Amino acid sequence: MIRRILPSISSVSSHFLKTKPICSPSPLHHFHSLQSLQCSNPINKNGSLWFQGIRSYSLLSLNDLRDNVPRKQKTRKGRGIGSGKGKTAGRGHKGQKARGNGKLGFEGGQTPMRRRLPKRGFKNPFSLTFQPVGLGKIAKLINAGKIDSHELITMKTLKDAGAIGKQIEDGVRLMGRGAEQIKWPIHLEVSRVTVRAKEAVETAGGSVRRVHYNKLGLRALLKPKWFEKKGRLLPKPARPPPKLKDKVDSIGRLPAPTKPILFFTEEEPATSPAL
Repeated sequence: MIRRILPSISSVSSHFLKTKPICSPSPLHHFHSLQSLQCSNPINKNGSLWFQGIRSYSLLSLNDLRDNVPRKQKTRKGRGIGSGKGKTAGRGHKGQKARGNGKLGFEGGQTPMRRRLPKRGFKNPFSLTFQPVGLGKIAKLINAGKIDSHELITMKTLKDAGAIGKQIEDGVRLMGRGAEQIKWPIHLEVSRVTVRAKEAVETAGGSVRRVHYNKLGLRALLKPKWFEKKGRLLPKPARPPPKLKDKVDSIGRLPAPTKPILFFTEEEPATSPAL
């Protein structure tokens, strides 16, 4: 198509280089897609060529339009002998390749790649990830007035005060960093606590309780408004599994508590009234 256009464009250019005034294109030239040029004189007073208006030539023609269809049509199998893919549909007679799809990773009976490669590493599916927070950071927030030390400090309190981020997967671990800044009694409820942090809090006259929350319970503790928005009730506190009974002190309460619960040991049972 471009070869057909070039002679016409060259004829137009040679025609405009003439000094004679041109009012309309000559009928001898084949201007297929060019607009008729209307001008009085191609040479102005300064002697330079000028054109009143030329529309750019489009390389798109009606005979070049194609429908948006794939070049290679889908092979239709089982449509007669004349199609070349009839009867057995190109699979031949019997055999392993003629009987449906094989198993993924099957290598003809030899040991597959997934069994030839050795195993490396181990990922514990029961592992828990806790976000750490130090006592020094809690002391700074208490001095800044963002946390009330007279109330129970829960994981929701730490989250609202900015002591921990939003990436709380399985709970919060209380660390002993900055333990020397704790000089007044505070009461906390976290998922885990280190030995140093627990000793520092108890020395100052406070207490630390390890509470258990599952995924749904932790979400209800940190985002109770989500359940109100969805019109749902808060879930019941989940009991810890048998493997975690030695690592927690009690079940987490819902909604977030504000007052601490006193610890009762088995050596001091509750006294019954005298009859």
